[in-house]
Amino acid sequence: MFEVGDKVVYPMHGAGVVEAITRREFLGEERRYYILKFLLGDMQVMVPADLAQERGIRPVAEPEEVAKLRTILLEPKEKEKALNDWNRRYRSNLEKIKSGEMVQVAQVVKTLLQRAKDKGLSNGERKMLDNARQILCSELCLSLGTENADAFLQEVMG
Repeated sequence: MFEVGDKVVYPMHGAGVVEAITRREFLGEERRYYILKFLLGDMQVMVPADLAQERGIRPVAEPEEVAKLRTILLEPKEKEKALNDWNRRYRSNLEKIKSGEMVQVAQVVKTLLQRAKDKGLSNGERKMLDNARQILCSELCLSLGTENADAFLQEVMG
C-alpha cells in the first residue's frame, strides 16, 4: 500500500513519512511493518502493514484538498447548537480528531479557537487545541511543502 518516502497521516499522531518497511517476527508469525517518522517531536512508530488501513493511516492531503479546506473554513459558519456540557463537547471533539480527517481536525481547531476568544478554555480543552493544531499543521506542512503552516491557519482561522 505505501512505499518508503510516502507522506502519511496517522490519526492522533499527525503527519509523517514512511521511513522504512521491514519484516519482523511476532508470536511466530512474520509480518511486514511500516516505520513512520513524524514531524511532531522525534517520534517513530512501527505499524503492521496489514493493519494500516484499519488504523486510519492515509496519504497526506494533496494541495487541491488543502484548497478545498481553505474554502470550507472561510465559509460563514452556520450557528451550531453549542454543547455547554464540557464532557460532551470534549468527547465530540476527540472523535473528530480520532477520525484523522483533515477537515474534522481543522473544525476542532477553529471551534476551540473561537471558544477560547468567547469564553476561555479549560485545561483539557487547551491541551486538545494544542494537539489538534499540531496534527493539522504537520499535515499542512507536508502537503504544502513548507516548514510552517501558521500563515495558512492565520488566514482561514484568524
